[in-house]
Amino acid sequence: MSDGILSKAATMEIPISSNGDTSSLPEDDGLEQDLQQVMVSGPNLNETSIVSGGYGGTAEGIIPTGLGVLLWKQRFWRLGLPGPRGCSLWELVPGPVPIPVPVPGSGLHPPPPGPPPGGEEVVRGIAVEKFDIVKKWGINTYKCTKQLLSERFGRGSRTVDLELETQIELLRETKRKYESVLQLARALTAHLYSLVQTQHALGDAFADLSQKSPELQEEFGYNAETQKLLCKNGETLLGAVNFFVSSINTLVNKTMEDTLMTVKQYETARLEYDAYRTDLEELSMGPRDAGAVSRLDAAQSQFQSHKDKYEKLRADVAIKLKFLEENKIKVMHKQLLLFHNAISAYFAGNQQQLEQTLKQFNIKLKTPGAEKPSWLEEQ
Repeated sequence: MSDGILSKAATMEIPISSNGDTSSLPEDDGLEQDLQQVMVSGPNLNETSIVSGGYGGTAEGIIPTGLGVLLWKQRFWRLGLPGPRGCSLWELVPGPVPIPVPVPGSGLHPPPPGPPPGGEEVVRGIAVEKFDIVKKWGINTYKCTKQLLSERFGRGSRTVDLELETQIELLRETKRKYESVLQLARALTAHLYSLVQTQHALGDAFADLSQKSPELQEEFGYNAETQKLLCKNGETLLGAVNFFVSSINTLVNKTMEDTLMTVKQYETARLEYDAYRTDLEELSMGPRDAGAVSRLDAAQSQFQSHKDKYEKLRADVAIKLKFLEENKIKVMHKQLLLFHNAISAYFAGNQQQLEQTLKQFNIKLKTPGAEKPSWLEEQ
């Protein structure tokens, strides 16, 4: 490397193109001082020199490494400008790597966005919160399982509300019996539907034979009329039975089931209450050192929390059982009366009474010409 080139590198200016216009940037006197120091002292001959063009310019010059490059790098970074063309210069110089600013035509691209400020703390906080939730769930599950096993094997005591427990057991038994009635009523609906369909087909067959058999026209004719009348009465009866099935299904699978869901929550709260009560009793009988006292205070707080939850759910169950009983009596009184009157009128052949029964309970049958299919077609 000739002395002429080195002398040129020590005295040359770095051209700045229009893409790197710095007129809008604040002046930095330190940059000029650093560059002048490099120009006066010259390059360090013991270190590597890199040939590179000025940023945004066409001239070529030798940019020395070492102290001058470090100062160069520092000033360009402070000004928010990228380094000279060729990333090798920035890779060779130790120290923090500047973030290049994309300039049109420079071919540089911004790096992928990093985590936001404080991102690690946020992630760490979320992880700690989830860990605490899992920890509390694990401790609660362990205590409840221990309490349940001790009750099953007769080693632990459980809180019992005799009146409420009796009402809950009665509700479960009533639900099982109503489910049986509902199943039988659905079976009756299916059989009646098949009967009505058969009577309808038989009436059509009698009517057809009445036209084709002159000698038996009258006999086939009144049998066809009888089957059509029975078919009409059967459809009316099916409307009443279908309404009965729908009401019983709502009572059993919605009203009763909702109350039983509250009962399940109450039973879970009762188990947790007894588990934390047993834990508190065991700690109370232990030694009273500093650590035991703090654990006892924590156990007392948890016990009180579960006790409040248990008492609230017990009150909710008592209220729901009361309203359920009142609703059940009202619904079943209406539905049993409907079922009895409809069945009696149908098998007595009293078409007028059968139709009056449906009007009494506001049951409307869809006409055959309706847009939507009748309830018979939906079975």
